Amino acid sequence: MIELFCCQSPNVIKVVIALEEFELPYKLNYLDIFNGKNHEPWFLKLNPNGRIPVIVDDDAKSGTPFSLAESGAILIYLAEKHGAFIPSDEADRYRTLQWLMFQMSAIGPMFGQYVYFSRRVTDQPAALDRYLTEVFRLYDVVERAVGERRYLACDEYTIADIATFPWLRILPVQGLDRSKYPNMNRWLAELEARPAIARSMQVLKEMDKVDAERIAAATPDQWDRLFGRGKYSRGNLRQG
Repeated sequence: MIELFCCQSPNVIKVVIALEEFELPYKLNYLDIFNGKNHEPWFLKLNPNGRIPVIVDDDAKSGTPFSLAESGAILIYLAEKHGAFIPSDEADRYRTLQWLMFQMSAIGPMFGQYVYFSRRVTDQPAALDRYLTEVFRLYDVVERAVGERRYLACDEYTIADIATFPWLRILPVQGLDRSKYPNMNRWLAELEARPAIARSMQVLKEMDKVDAERIAAATPDQWDRLFGRGKYSRGNLRQG
């Protein structure tokens, strides 16, 4: 059994997709980040960075429960443990890792900042424009990649596709005309047709219900703590 500490997040969904693809038994443990549960000592022992997702694998090869954070590392762990979605061919393997790192270093951070400046603040137009420009640039990169081959890294479905799909499938972007991305639309449609991904989208709906209640009840102070702003900002250390 794998326990997945989670809330609604593309980084969580990529792990859910992998678990569904491998048909592994798992349990969702919703973490109340609005009340700071991710900063409690017990969770920081699992992930010193205090972020989700985190897995605890009770069936690790060592024979003792094994905890692991960072979604990319989790995908590599599951792929190598179960022998799928990471190619055996050396060149394709490293291209898979290349595109996985691309998602982690570019798509995740840039899309995440876009979400923040488009939904959580209203007075930062320069920042919004900067991240919107990056989102469109990264869409162009993906469009070219899946125009040259069937999947993101190679002609084999890999953890690079699993990692990237949630960000491109779920995120609504202002001003985005998806008809301008025929290659990406073909790639998305092929992935959406996979039974494991269809099951994962149902899990996402359940996560949405939990998070919708917490978001509706969140206070301004909770939002400030979540995003490290206001009295929780380390920028206050520059004063005085």
